[in-house]
Amino acid sequence: MEEDTDFKKSDLKNMNLKMDRSDILLGCLFGGAVGDSLGAPVEFLSLSEIRNKFGNDGIQSYAPSYGRLGAATDDTQMTLFTLEGLIRARNRATDRGIVSVVDCVRFAYIRWLGTQGIIFPDSDHEWIYSGWLWKQKQMHSPRAPGNTCLSALQYHLSLMQRKEEFILEEPINDSKGCGGVMRMAPVGFFPIERFDFGCDFARLTHSHPSGYLAAGFFAHLIGEIIEGSELPAAIESVRKILLSHEKHQEVLAAVDKAVDLAAVGDANPETVEKLGGGWVAEEALAISLFCALKAEDFVHGVRLAVNHSGDSDSTGSITGNILGTMWGRQAIPDEFLQELELRDIIEEIVKDLIVDDFSDAAMDKYPPN
Repeated sequence: MEEDTDFKKSDLKNMNLKMDRSDILLGCLFGGAVGDSLGAPVEFLSLSEIRNKFGNDGIQSYAPSYGRLGAATDDTQMTLFTLEGLIRARNRATDRGIVSVVDCVRFAYIRWLGTQGIIFPDSDHEWIYSGWLWKQKQMHSPRAPGNTCLSALQYHLSLMQRKEEFILEEPINDSKGCGGVMRMAPVGFFPIERFDFGCDFARLTHSHPSGYLAAGFFAHLIGEIIEGSELPAAIESVRKILLSHEKHQEVLAAVDKAVDLAAVGDANPETVEKLGGGWVAEEALAISLFCALKAEDFVHGVRLAVNHSGDSDSTGSITGNILGTMWGRQAIPDEFLQELELRDIIEEIVKDLIVDDFSDAAMDKYPPN
């Protein structure tokens, strides 16, 4: 794959101010999916193993994973279900005048759990398994999902079967794995309390403060970029919000380390690995911030984000979300989109989000239940 691209960092500065909304949202979701797919084949490899297999520069283009090129993992799947839950929340608010946004996203994650083969055994909950995204066969593919997400969502199933209320403030585990942060980009698409909702949605599966505060940071960061902020200013803005939350110290330290390292460190895997492996939320966020700050263009940034000894698909996904939001769909070379799994689904869900259609057909596609 050629190193050169028509879009360089100098050309892309403030490009989000010139793009329409569909370009930005497609850039965000395509970018995340590309980073996810690029990192999937090397997720469990050390840096030395990556270099032994792909050469000293590491993985540069899609390699076979899950039986194909450009395969999506649970990162992209859960990101799409986050967006689907938010669209259904919007539809419910429009249709009924009242909505629990957290419950709508909670049900969306239970649908995702169903795509992994774990479904309610009783008929009382058939209403959950509805809507267009659930019906897409491509989504029904187990892709090494995180154990924390699986176990936490099974806990939600058990609560619903027993007709017991889920109380967000009561911890269900002590996990700060990156499975909460990696799925939060769509929260930034909506004019809501992005930081707080990002935290709330992550707390559905990850109860450690660093697990959900990193998710809130990422969700709000995407919103800041969509609204026109350059990345350094967006980071500083969200940093101030983070400071107002209890138990923020671990995430704050990771964010500050990433920013400081980006100012003085070289853009190479050895520097990335100073920020950790990305298996936990604050490290995944830090690696992604560093890679986005150092990115010369979209491809350079996501390659930097996946070539390290760690959770390469998640750091690739988060970095891709950030860069795609900054620079839009046009910054992503077509060669990375041609083999991309779920491309058609991403295009359709973004179209549905932007149209604001509340016809009967649209409500059937994203039921307000």
